[in-house]
Amino acid sequence: MTQQTPIRRERRFNGMNEYLRTALDLAASGIPPLPLRVGKVPFGNCRRCANNACGGRPNMKTPGPCVCPAPCHAWAAATTDPQVITSGPWRHAWRQAEAVAYNPGGAGLTVVDLDNADAIAWARENLPATQVVPTTRGEHWLYFGRMQSANAVRPGVDIKSTMSYARWLGFGTGTMAALPDVVRALATSKPALVRSAPTLLTLPAGDGECSHRTPAYLERGIAMAEQRITEARSAIHTTVYRTFLAVLSTHGRCGCLTDAHVARLFTAAQAKGETARHCTDAWTNARTTLGI
Repeated sequence: MTQQTPIRRERRFNGMNEYLRTALDLAASGIPPLPLRVGKVPFGNCRRCANNACGGRPNMKTPGPCVCPAPCHAWAAATTDPQVITSGPWRHAWRQAEAVAYNPGGAGLTVVDLDNADAIAWARENLPATQVVPTTRGEHWLYFGRMQSANAVRPGVDIKSTMSYARWLGFGTGTMAALPDVVRALATSKPALVRSAPTLLTLPAGDGECSHRTPAYLERGIAMAEQRITEARSAIHTTVYRTFLAVLSTHGRCGCLTDAHVARLFTAAQAKGETARHCTDAWTNARTTLGI
């Protein structure tokens, strides 16, 4: 018997790849999809962004500052634009996809990812009933409302919303409820923000008062930094780093900054989806760049 080369079978639905069909249906409902390859991970960087030349993180879960249309930046690649979904690099990606994912935050949703039976039991005792989607190992509980994503908020419990993606496994059962405070509290129950901030510099020795201690000058600088982060529409990670760099270049060597100022900057960044760890990394990298 002649051995034949295995032929990959694409899932088809009415002549169209099933994953592409699902993606278009989701997009029409206002849910931004993206394709996943083997292992439930996003597709690799495109040529323009190869080896993370655009500034994206190696695990591809945080996008770089580019506006590349290819599905190479995880949650940031998700879109509801059918033209993007069906053309260019996307068209090729859907042919190789092994699953469909979506950006919950982009659809105004939060997913409480329960990874095992113990986590499910905890949710049933502590969370309001909502729409439930069975997963391979547990359940996804879906709520109306977006929030900061966070991993390992409890044993076997992750929160996926802004700056995150979840595998699409259908609509599940039940009626979706509004995002409760108990879920929001899970992401803020970790160590306080200021505790994660790097140690600040003390005032340098010398005669005279630091000119930056003028309240209006310092307040205006911090307020402008907060505004810059808050108004960012893309490349959040890069914007946060560059903003921290600008603040430190002006106030980092004279001892003006206090924990309260740093907390304001971190809070603005976390409101855009950055984690406390990413904030600390960006702050530390900015100090290193400036030689502080």
